[in-house]
Amino acid sequence: MTPTPVHLAGEKLFLDPQGALFWPEQRLLAAADLHLEKGSAAATRGSLLPPWDTKTTLDRLALLVRRYAPRALVALGDSFHDRDAAARLHPHDAARLNGIVQAVERFVWVLGNHDPHPPGGVGGQATTVWIEGGLVFRHQAAPGAKPGEISGHFHPKAQVPTKGALVTRACFVCDGRKILLPALGAYTGGLDVRSPAIAKLFPRGGRVFLLGKDRLYSFAMTGGVPITAV
Repeated sequence: MTPTPVHLAGEKLFLDPQGALFWPEQRLLAAADLHLEKGSAAATRGSLLPPWDTKTTLDRLALLVRRYAPRALVALGDSFHDRDAAARLHPHDAARLNGIVQAVERFVWVLGNHDPHPPGGVGGQATTVWIEGGLVFRHQAAPGAKPGEISGHFHPKAQVPTKGALVTRACFVCDGRKILLPALGAYTGGLDVRSPAIAKLFPRGGRVFLLGKDRLYSFAMTGGVPITAV
């Protein structure tokens, strides 16, 4: 597994192919849009999905914690799919989640639009915005934000041609001023980086980092459109 180094506001960060960001200097791990218990939320509306999304998402998060041994972990909002999701956690999943929270010195729940209230029965601290050093961590990118913003919300994905076919993957989007993280949750969809909601955040272009099995694949952007592989 090979993370990709990037620079933001003078800080060296690493983008992990699993879809998270690590800041070595602060030993800080950030992940976005876990959407825990999305499957059980769908079941209440009559859509019967395999009820393993929370387990799979926690597997991903636990692997990242083992890999980087962070001192702080910042979850960038929409960590729970709805305000009752924490109460629907299976006891085993709840215990695993609390174990992950307790494994770091500081666990921060940045509140999102799906989870605007702190989760009940789970440790950690909740806030609307988290500031560490010169970087700002929030759920949704703020128009006109100063350089150094890290956010989620949009579940970015990109479609690129390869060997006569089109490949669609979740991705990071970076431009030296901000980084948009992909969703870590197992049942999360994605919004194409060419969508106006994402493209307008990167008017001067930037880079897309497509998630691969063991590495990231970088593509240049112009006006929000990935145009060339490197």
